[in-house]
Amino acid sequence: MLAAPINPADLNVIEGTYGELPRLPATIGNEGVGEILAVGSGVQTLRVGQKVLPLAFGTWTQELILPANNAIPLPDGIDIQQAAMLAVNPATAWRLLHDFASLQPGDWIVQNAANSGVGRAVIQLARHLGLRTLNVVRRPELLNELRSLGGDVVVTEEADLRREARQICGGALPKLALNAVGGASALNIANALAPGSQHVTFGAMARQPLKIPNSLLIFQNLAFRGFWLRRWKEAAPASEIQATYSALAELLGCGILHTPIQQILPLTQVTQALSAAMGDKRSGKILLDLPS
Repeated sequence: MLAAPINPADLNVIEGTYGELPRLPATIGNEGVGEILAVGSGVQTLRVGQKVLPLAFGTWTQELILPANNAIPLPDGIDIQQAAMLAVNPATAWRLLHDFASLQPGDWIVQNAANSGVGRAVIQLARHLGLRTLNVVRRPELLNELRSLGGDVVVTEEADLRREARQICGGALPKLALNAVGGASALNIANALAPGSQHVTFGAMARQPLKIPNSLLIFQNLAFRGFWLRRWKEAAPASEIQATYSALAELLGCGILHTPIQQILPLTQVTQALSAAMGDKRSGKILLDLPS
């Protein structure tokens, strides 16, 4: 293993609050990048020295053994640090944009927590796909930053999207809402949607339940769905998984995808890395440099 990020899900696992917990003792970490040191005699698709994404739990380690099917090959020369953050947030954003609505170039989507890892990937991928984004954040200082990243419109949680969305979006309404927060924020972006649209929850940062008025179900015919990347990986055919990560690796390589990094620390300083990852106003990901 070469590098691995500290994700919110990793912190939730440590806290014991995640949706699925490993049997203890366990190694933490749900993504990263590695280099193949050896392959079994029956492995034909991978080679020693190749960089791969390990689709496995327990990536905060210096060496890892896994089935060949769970090692996704990466292009030669790929940025190791950026590749370490490819398997979770960009993949979640990609599936959210492809699996829930038939979006066409020019269509709008709305999302909260737009400055999160998934939110930033959504902005970059949507721009590449010709989609327009209405992005909601908590802190005003993030507005210009996300606009420069490619967000078409960025507003704070104070915006009343039930009243303002149509004007903000130039007369149109979003066809897809992506919710990583819950509570009042989830309802706010639901109120921005066009009739018959999809509202997808993939996170619960506020740790508050969704409270959906009957009118949104009856009169607006909205569909409320959930998404968890792990379930997608369990159910999707191997060809779809490979195609998703190949597309993301290509976009990373040509500069369309990029994740900011705040700090890189060796595995021996994991306690300091965890403290940094739990900071409220981080400027980027905290990465573990695993070989050091």
